[in-house]
Amino acid sequence: MKKMLSLAAMFAVLAYASPASAEIKFGGDASVRLRGQFENEEDGSYKNNEDDLNFAYRIRLNASADLGSGYFFKAMLTSDNAAGGWNTVSDNNREDAEIDISNFYFGRMMENSHYMVGRLPLNSMNNPIFDLAMYPIPTYVGIPNSSMPTIGVGDIPVATYNMDRIFGLNYGTKIGDGELNGTLIVLDNDIKLADTPDEGDGLFNDGYALHLSYKTNIGSVTVEPQAIIALTDVDGLVYENVSPFVVGANVTIPAGKAKIGLSGFYTAADDDNAEYGALWGGGDADVDYNGYLLRLKGQYEGLTAWVDYNHTNDKTDGGDVDYDNLFVWAQYNYKVYQSAMGSFSLTPTLRYWALGGDYGCCEDDYSRLRTELIATVSF
Repeated sequence: MKKMLSLAAMFAVLAYASPASAEIKFGGDASVRLRGQFENEEDGSYKNNEDDLNFAYRIRLNASADLGSGYFFKAMLTSDNAAGGWNTVSDNNREDAEIDISNFYFGRMMENSHYMVGRLPLNSMNNPIFDLAMYPIPTYVGIPNSSMPTIGVGDIPVATYNMDRIFGLNYGTKIGDGELNGTLIVLDNDIKLADTPDEGDGLFNDGYALHLSYKTNIGSVTVEPQAIIALTDVDGLVYENVSPFVVGANVTIPAGKAKIGLSGFYTAADDDNAEYGALWGGGDADVDYNGYLLRLKGQYEGLTAWVDYNHTNDKTDGGDVDYDNLFVWAQYNYKVYQSAMGSFSLTPTLRYWALGGDYGCCEDDYSRLRTELIATVSF
């Protein structure tokens, strides 16, 4: 909290330092959340059911500066050590909710192009390409050597576990009737101790990927083909030193006051010099997997709902494992109060995730239902 107040004071001083200072704007939101969670796991003769009632809160502070001639700076402060910035009430309210810089970026907006660099926001809840790229293979209770909570392509993992941001350099320009965007993404910052600066072996140990997208309109329909291509070997939660790619598109169709969204993405990786991640015990791996994700989404005024289906086949080291994910999200945002100064809203939300693993000799089934009521004040 002291860190947050110090940063806010610094921004305030800069904002009023002199008439020549950049125009700085502040905003944000604060939320409290009541969540009911109901988990069910079945692995052969093993069954486990867990129910939980969870209280959490989140505050996000936004700052933006207009430097003139199109130059800008933006930042968001929130809790950077919790899932999606949410802090869970624990230990008789002795929890330490530190505020950190979650994302920041600066650049320039021009008439037909722009560029920006920093910790860039992804908007991954509305663009599932990132979830499929980073979490194609699930890790959950029931898989040997797993010590993490259930993580997979279902249940918006990039927004939850990666704080919906990534470090990179973005450039966009108008081409034809649409806009082409390219983002160089830095995924890993690896250092190999055996390499020496004289040899230059360590220059390309880091993990890099390229995200390409082209957004345009065909009549009233918005089409956005995309691709994520690993430029070097990168580390995932399950496999390390792999070079996957993802291709697909988002399509948005207006229907009166409603909007219909369609998404489809495909991913694959084939690397014979890869490794298992630490959660899976380490060691060499001949990685070979492919999968796809399909989304159908609908929006009508305050109502937003979508359903995802994912299938991934993993043939690493000669195996043949099938994973199937079904994820449903539905929420309604009700504005209790709204003015030019801010708003107060209530958002009931339903999140359901069903995951199945077919190993040939046996099967796993996992499901998780989350019911949430979120109260938010925006300012």
